[in-house]
This record gives sequence, C-alpha cells and structure tokens, in this order.
Amino acid sequence: MYESIPYDTYGEYPIFPQEQSALTVDEGSISRGFTPYEYEDSSEGYEKAKEELKNEVPYTEENLAEGRQLYTIYCATCHGDKGDGKGYLVEREKILGVPSYDDQGRAITEGSVYHVMWHGINTMGSYASQMDNKELWLVDHYVMQLKDELEGKEPREFESESE
Repeated sequence: MYESIPYDTYGEYPIFPQEQSALTVDEGSISRGFTPYEYEDSSEGYEKAKEELKNEVPYTEENLAEGRQLYTIYCATCHGDKGDGKGYLVEREKILGVPSYDDQGRAITEGSVYHVMWHGINTMGSYASQMDNKELWLVDHYVMQLKDELEGKEPREFESESE
C-alpha cells in the first residue's frame, strides 16, 4: 500500500517554485465566479463610476421584477418602497437622512448607484457580499425606475431578449 508524503501547510519544499508555499495564491489571481470591481472606494472613484459605468444586464420585464424583489429585501427598509427615503426604519427614526432618489443634489446614475451598493456610503454599508454582480445590476435597474417615477418621467422601454 502506498503512503503519501504529508506536507506542512506553510512548509518550504523543492516542488514549489521560489518562495511559494502550498497555500500561497499567485499575485493577480481571482476566485472563480468573482468579477473584480475596478473603481476605488473614494470620491474620485465615485465620480468616475457615476460618469462611466453602465448597467450590463438587459432591461427586461423579468429582470426588473427580480430587481424589485431584491430591492424589497435589501433596500426598502431604509429607502422606502417608492425610493423616497421614507422606509420603515426612517419612519421609526432608527436612522435619519436617507435621501430620495430624485434628490437633485445627488443626481444619481446607474454607475453611482452600483458604486454605492458595492462600496457603501456614509451609514449605508456595502451589499457586495450579500448580492452578486448580476443581482446588484438588477437592483440598479429598479432604483433607476423608481427615480424616473419620482421625477414624473415616462417609463423606459424594455429591451428584447435577443439584444
């Protein structure tokens, strides 16, 4: 019967190149299924995302419905069902100062909404660990729809599935 040679986790062995150990991850590698987010958590990163970042998920009826469900779970408690900043916790005065999505001072875009959900801002924490990239973009669609409703704009046309 063959007995394998045991290796210590951080031991140095000639089979590993240079100073690499058994559990050292190569620089630049990323986890399977993870997509890195390139915008830094700073005012400059926020402004850059606000200008450049566009929603990569098609705007379909199904995606909007899924975005609404996720919004109800994660966002409505503070931001309100209508995106007016009057959620349950705000009404009970547990948190204060949640802005409405149509607040002209913020002038939110798809990119800025995604950036805030990814990194968090002020008392709002990051949701990057609760939702994957697609789910964040689905919520982004719904937030932008709520913004349009608050501003009295016509509803956006849905994209066809083939686009």
